[in-house]
Amino acid sequence: MTSVLVTGGGGFLGTHVVERLRREGLDPFVARQRDYDLTSAGDVERLFDATRPELVLHLAAEVGGIGANRANPGRYWYANLMMGTHVLEQSRISGTEKLVLLGTVCSYPKFAPTPFREDDLWNGYPEETNAPYGIAKKAQLVGAQTYREQYGLNAIYLVPVNLYGPRDNFDLETSHVIPALIRKMVEAQERGEGEVVLWGDGSPTREFLYVEDCAEGIVAAAQRCLRAEAELLFGAGDVELSPWLAVRLRRIPDHLAPEAGQLADQL
Repeated sequence: MTSVLVTGGGGFLGTHVVERLRREGLDPFVARQRDYDLTSAGDVERLFDATRPELVLHLAAEVGGIGANRANPGRYWYANLMMGTHVLEQSRISGTEKLVLLGTVCSYPKFAPTPFREDDLWNGYPEETNAPYGIAKKAQLVGAQTYREQYGLNAIYLVPVNLYGPRDNFDLETSHVIPALIRKMVEAQERGEGEVVLWGDGSPTREFLYVEDCAEGIVAAAQRCLRAEAELLFGAGDVELSPWLAVRLRRIPDHLAPEAGQLADQL
Protein backbone atom coordinates (compact mmCIF):
# COMPACT_ATOMS: atom_id res chain seq x y z
CA MET A 1 0.00 0.00 0.00
CA THR A 2 1.22 3.50 -0.85
CA SER A 3 2.50 5.45 2.16
CA VAL A 4 0.66 8.78 2.21
CA LEU A 5 1.39 11.89 4.28
CA VAL A 6 -1.19 14.67 4.52
CA THR A 7 -0.32 17.99 6.12
CA GLY A 8 -3.29 20.10 7.13
CA GLY A 9 -5.41 16.95 7.25
CA GLY A 10 -7.42 18.24 10.20
CA GLY A 11 -8.56 21.39 8.41
CA PHE A 12 -11.62 22.26 6.36
CA LEU A 13 -10.33 20.89 3.06
CA GLY A 14 -7.94 18.39 4.63
CA THR A 15 -10.63 16.35 6.39
CA HIS A 16 -12.45 15.85 3.11
CA VAL A 17 -9.24 14.86 1.31
CA VAL A 18 -8.41 12.34 4.04
CA GLU A 19 -11.90 10.85 3.78
CA ARG A 20 -11.53 10.60 0.02
CA LEU A 21 -8.16 8.86 0.34
CA ARG A 22 -9.64 6.34 2.75
CA ARG A 23 -12.47 5.60 0.33
CA GLU A 24 -9.73 4.84 -2.20
CA GLY A 25 -8.32 2.22 0.18
CA LEU A 26 -5.40 4.31 1.47
CA ASP A 27 -4.45 4.94 5.08
CA PRO A 28 -2.94 8.45 5.18
CA PHE A 29 -0.85 9.74 8.05
CA VAL A 30 -2.28 13.08 9.15
CA ALA A 31 0.39 15.41 10.54
CA ARG A 32 -1.08 17.38 13.46
CA GLN A 33 0.13 20.84 14.36
CA ARG A 34 0.42 19.86 18.02
CA ASP A 35 2.96 17.20 17.06
CA TYR A 36 4.82 18.84 14.17
CA ASP A 37 5.51 22.53 13.61
CA LEU A 38 5.91 22.68 9.85
CA THR A 39 7.65 26.05 10.04
CA SER A 40 10.50 24.22 11.81
CA ALA A 41 12.98 22.42 9.57
CA GLY A 42 13.76 20.00 12.38
CA ASP A 43 10.13 19.06 12.91
CA VAL A 44 9.55 18.48 9.20
CA GLU A 45 12.67 16.31 9.01
CA ARG A 46 11.40 14.33 12.00
CA LEU A 47 8.00 13.93 10.33
CA PHE A 48 9.47 12.57 7.11
CA ASP A 49 11.82 10.26 9.01
CA ALA A 50 8.84 8.84 10.92
CA THR A 51 6.54 8.36 7.92
CA ARG A 52 8.79 7.79 4.88
CA PRO A 53 5.97 8.85 2.54
CA GLU A 54 5.72 7.88 -1.10
CA LEU A 55 2.97 10.48 -1.66
CA VAL A 56 2.79 13.84 0.12
CA LEU A 57 -0.25 16.11 0.00
CA HIS A 58 0.75 19.48 1.45
CA LEU A 59 -2.53 21.14 2.42
CA ALA A 60 -1.40 22.93 5.58
CA ALA A 61 -1.67 26.70 5.56
CA GLU A 62 -2.12 29.67 7.86
CA VAL A 63 -4.88 31.78 6.35
CA GLY A 64 -8.00 33.71 7.22
CA GLY A 65 -10.53 36.16 5.90
CA ILE A 66 -10.06 39.86 5.25
CA GLY A 67 -9.77 40.81 8.92
CA ALA A 68 -7.26 38.08 9.73
CA ASN A 69 -5.20 38.90 6.64
CA ARG A 70 -4.95 42.53 7.72
CA ALA A 71 -3.97 41.57 11.26
CA ASN A 72 -1.36 38.91 10.38
CA PRO A 73 0.44 39.81 7.12
CA GLY A 74 3.91 38.99 8.41
CA ARG A 75 2.86 35.77 10.10
CA TYR A 76 0.98 34.50 7.06
CA TRP A 77 3.88 35.30 4.73
CA TYR A 78 6.49 33.65 6.96
CA ALA A 79 4.51 30.58 8.01
CA ASN A 80 3.32 29.62 4.54
CA LEU A 81 6.70 30.28 2.93
CA MET A 82 8.54 28.17 5.51
CA MET A 83 6.06 25.30 5.49
CA GLY A 84 6.21 24.97 1.72
CA THR A 85 9.99 25.28 1.62
CA HIS A 86 10.58 22.62 4.28
CA VAL A 87 8.09 20.17 2.74
CA LEU A 88 9.69 20.57 -0.70
CA GLU A 89 13.19 20.06 0.63
CA GLN A 90 12.35 17.04 2.75
CA SER A 91 10.43 15.51 -0.16
CA ARG A 92 13.61 15.83 -2.21
CA ILE A 93 15.86 14.45 0.50
CA SER A 94 13.62 11.50 1.33
CA GLY A 95 12.97 10.53 -2.29
CA THR A 96 9.23 11.12 -2.21
CA GLU A 97 7.63 9.74 -5.38
CA LYS A 98 4.85 12.33 -5.65
CA LEU A 99 4.31 15.72 -4.02
CA VAL A 100 1.09 17.71 -4.38
CA LEU A 101 1.28 21.36 -3.33
CA LEU A 102 -1.80 23.52 -2.95
CA GLY A 103 -1.84 27.12 -4.09
CA THR A 104 -4.47 29.82 -3.73
CA VAL A 105 -6.46 32.18 -5.92
CA CYS A 106 -5.14 34.92 -3.60
CA SER A 107 -1.98 34.67 -5.73
CA TYR A 108 -3.71 36.02 -8.81
CA PRO A 109 -3.24 39.67 -9.78
CA LYS A 110 -5.64 42.17 -8.28
CA PHE A 111 -7.14 43.03 -11.65
CA ALA A 112 -7.08 39.59 -13.27
CA PRO A 113 -10.29 38.89 -15.20
CA THR A 114 -12.63 36.19 -13.93
CA PRO A 115 -13.00 33.31 -14.38
CA PHE A 116 -9.27 33.07 -13.70
CA ARG A 117 -6.89 31.56 -16.24
CA GLU A 118 -3.62 29.90 -15.27
CA ASP A 119 -1.65 32.09 -17.67
CA ASP A 120 -2.77 35.22 -15.79
CA LEU A 121 -1.03 34.14 -12.59
CA TRP A 122 2.12 36.23 -13.14
CA ASN A 123 0.51 39.21 -14.86
CA GLY A 124 0.42 41.55 -11.87
CA TYR A 125 0.55 42.03 -8.10
CA PRO A 126 -2.11 40.40 -5.90
CA GLU A 127 -4.73 42.37 -4.01
CA GLU A 128 -2.77 44.04 -1.21
CA THR A 129 -4.61 42.38 1.68
CA ASN A 130 -4.01 38.93 0.17
CA ALA A 131 -0.49 39.54 -1.12
CA PRO A 132 1.61 38.19 1.80
CA TYR A 133 -0.26 34.89 1.84
CA GLY A 134 -0.69 34.71 -1.92
CA ILE A 135 2.95 35.40 -2.77
CA ALA A 136 4.18 32.91 -0.17
CA LYS A 137 1.99 30.24 -1.72
CA LYS A 138 3.01 31.19 -5.26
CA ALA A 139 6.63 30.68 -4.23
CA GLN A 140 5.74 27.00 -3.82
CA LEU A 141 4.93 26.86 -7.53
CA VAL A 142 8.42 28.14 -8.30
CA GLY A 143 9.79 25.55 -5.90
CA ALA A 144 7.85 22.75 -7.58
CA GLN A 145 9.05 23.81 -11.02
CA THR A 146 12.70 24.23 -10.05
CA TYR A 147 12.86 21.03 -7.97
CA ARG A 148 11.34 19.13 -10.87
CA GLU A 149 13.89 20.66 -13.28
CA GLN A 150 17.00 20.22 -11.14
CA TYR A 151 16.24 17.19 -8.97
CA GLY A 152 13.52 15.35 -10.87
CA LEU A 153 11.07 15.72 -7.99
CA ASN A 154 7.62 14.70 -9.17
CA ALA A 155 5.81 17.76 -7.77
CA ILE A 156 2.60 19.36 -8.97
CA TYR A 157 0.87 22.53 -7.85
CA LEU A 158 -2.92 22.85 -7.77
CA VAL A 159 -4.85 26.10 -7.36
CA PRO A 160 -8.38 25.65 -6.01
CA VAL A 161 -10.77 28.56 -6.18
CA ASN A 162 -12.80 29.71 -3.16
CA LEU A 163 -14.14 26.69 -1.29
CA TYR A 164 -17.39 26.20 0.60
CA GLY A 165 -19.24 23.32 2.19
CA PRO A 166 -19.50 21.20 5.35
CA ARG A 167 -17.08 22.00 8.23
CA ASP A 168 -16.32 25.47 6.94
CA ASN A 169 -15.08 28.17 9.32
CA PHE A 170 -17.88 30.44 10.56
CA ASP A 171 -15.73 32.71 12.75
CA LEU A 172 -16.47 36.22 11.48
CA GLU A 173 -12.86 37.32 12.05
CA THR A 174 -11.28 34.56 9.97
CA SER A 175 -14.00 33.13 7.70
CA HIS A 176 -14.46 33.64 3.98
CA VAL A 177 -17.42 35.12 2.19
CA ILE A 178 -20.00 32.31 2.06
CA PRO A 179 -19.83 31.15 5.71
CA ALA A 180 -19.60 34.78 6.85
CA LEU A 181 -22.74 35.65 4.89
CA ILE A 182 -24.61 32.65 6.24
CA ARG A 183 -23.71 33.42 9.84
CA LYS A 184 -24.55 37.11 9.52
CA MET A 185 -27.93 36.34 8.02
CA VAL A 186 -28.80 33.67 10.58
CA GLU A 187 -27.85 35.95 13.48
CA ALA A 188 -29.67 38.93 11.97
CA GLN A 189 -32.79 36.82 11.62
CA GLU A 190 -32.50 35.59 15.20
CA ARG A 191 -32.24 39.19 16.42
CA GLY A 192 -35.14 40.30 14.25
CA GLU A 193 -32.96 42.71 12.26
CA GLY A 194 -33.97 43.71 8.77
CA GLU A 195 -30.47 44.09 7.31
CA VAL A 196 -26.89 42.85 7.56
CA VAL A 197 -23.66 44.78 7.05
CA LEU A 198 -21.29 43.34 4.42
CA TRP A 199 -17.76 44.47 3.56
CA GLY A 200 -17.21 46.11 0.18
CA ASP A 201 -19.74 47.22 -2.42
CA GLY A 202 -20.59 43.78 -3.79
CA SER A 203 -19.02 44.42 -7.19
CA PRO A 204 -16.10 41.88 -7.01
CA THR A 205 -16.59 38.54 -8.73
CA ARG A 206 -15.53 35.27 -7.13
CA GLU A 207 -15.36 31.65 -8.25
CA PHE A 208 -16.60 29.01 -5.82
CA LEU A 209 -15.98 25.27 -5.63
CA TYR A 210 -17.68 22.73 -3.37
CA VAL A 211 -15.12 21.31 -0.96
CA GLU A 212 -15.86 17.65 -1.70
CA ASP A 213 -15.40 18.29 -5.42
CA CYS A 214 -12.05 19.89 -4.66
CA ALA A 215 -10.99 16.91 -2.55
CA GLU A 216 -11.93 14.57 -5.38
CA GLY A 217 -9.85 16.64 -7.81
CA ILE A 218 -6.80 16.66 -5.54
CA VAL A 219 -6.86 12.89 -5.07
CA ALA A 220 -7.40 12.32 -8.79
CA ALA A 221 -4.46 14.58 -9.63
CA ALA A 222 -2.26 12.73 -7.15
CA GLN A 223 -3.22 9.35 -8.58
CA ARG A 224 -2.67 10.38 -12.20
CA CYS A 225 0.54 12.33 -11.68
CA LEU A 226 2.95 9.69 -12.95
CA ARG A 227 6.38 10.83 -14.02
CA ALA A 228 5.81 10.02 -17.66
CA GLU A 229 2.64 12.07 -17.97
CA ALA A 230 3.09 14.89 -15.47
CA GLU A 231 4.25 17.45 -18.02
CA LEU A 232 1.51 16.41 -20.43
CA LEU A 233 -1.17 16.85 -17.79
CA PHE A 234 0.04 19.96 -16.06
CA GLY A 235 2.37 21.77 -18.44
CA ALA A 236 4.63 23.88 -16.25
CA GLY A 237 3.39 21.99 -13.21
CA ASP A 238 0.31 23.97 -12.19
CA VAL A 239 -3.41 23.62 -12.79
CA GLU A 240 -6.47 25.42 -11.46
CA LEU A 241 -9.29 23.50 -9.79
CA SER A 242 -12.39 25.45 -10.75
CA PRO A 243 -16.03 24.86 -11.65
CA TRP A 244 -15.74 27.66 -14.23
CA LEU A 245 -18.59 29.52 -12.56
CA ALA A 246 -18.08 33.09 -11.42
CA VAL A 247 -20.58 34.87 -9.15
CA ARG A 248 -20.80 38.58 -8.45
CA LEU A 249 -20.81 38.95 -4.67
CA ARG A 250 -23.82 41.24 -4.50
CA ARG A 251 -25.94 38.42 -5.94
CA ILE A 252 -25.16 35.96 -3.13
CA PRO A 253 -27.16 37.73 -0.39
CA ASP A 254 -30.10 38.04 -2.78
CA HIS A 255 -29.90 34.31 -3.45
CA LEU A 256 -29.56 33.38 0.21
CA ALA A 257 -32.21 35.72 1.58
CA PRO A 258 -35.33 33.63 2.42
CA GLU A 259 -38.77 34.35 3.63
CA ALA A 260 -38.95 34.81 7.39
CA GLY A 261 -38.29 31.54 9.19
CA GLN A 262 -36.82 29.70 6.21
CA LEU A 263 -33.08 30.30 6.50
CA ALA A 264 -32.45 28.33 9.68
CA ASP A 265 -34.37 25.39 8.21
CA GLN A 266 -32.13 25.35 5.15
CA LEU A 267 -28.84 25.05 7.09
